[in-house]
Amino acid sequence: MDQPCEIGDGTKIWHFSHIQAGAKIGQNCSFGQNCNVGNGVLIGDNVKVQNNVSIYSGTIIEDDVFLGPSCVLTNVTNPRAQVNRKELYEETLLRRGSSVGANATVVCGVTLGRYSFVGAGAVVTRDVRDYSLVVGAPARHVGWMSRHGLPLIGKCGEPIECPESGLRYLEEPEGVMRCLDLDEEAPLSDRLSRGTQRYDSYRSEER
Repeated sequence: MDQPCEIGDGTKIWHFSHIQAGAKIGQNCSFGQNCNVGNGVLIGDNVKVQNNVSIYSGTIIEDDVFLGPSCVLTNVTNPRAQVNRKELYEETLLRRGSSVGANATVVCGVTLGRYSFVGAGAVVTRDVRDYSLVVGAPARHVGWMSRHGLPLIGKCGEPIECPESGLRYLEEPEGVMRCLDLDEEAPLSDRLSRGTQRYDSYRSEER
């Protein structure tokens, strides 16, 4: 770790990882092996970063974000080795509770909405809405995901219940999804923060 930097209580950093000067990391975070956190990066509480992830300068990560193994973040849209743009890094914002799947790429200058879900291998080139599920290259919206990472299937304008948590959600006509039972900035209770079933069990129920 370079100094000065800030690392909150309860945060765990595994071997071969590098925290650069000016980085600020919150409490109860976890970083796998071979991670890099750049100068001035801001990271909230309870952020989970899997192996082989570099978080470059210009990135802001709010609380409860998940970064899957070997996912990629960038900070310059038009990089050239001969052109120094260290003063021109672009801001990438990962809002509270968002998840980025393994080997996905998030191009700099975008915002991932609260509790959005980027599928494995996707390439995100534009902003992602709250609770949106995006997949593919370039990534496109294909549905909605609950806070618990399960598909929200239902009709626009009618409450949709998450099968794991029982929390209700509502898709509004303008293409906005929101939770009816819990403010997006409120933490989950101890009961709701523990998973109860594997994802495959919900897929079996759908079939």
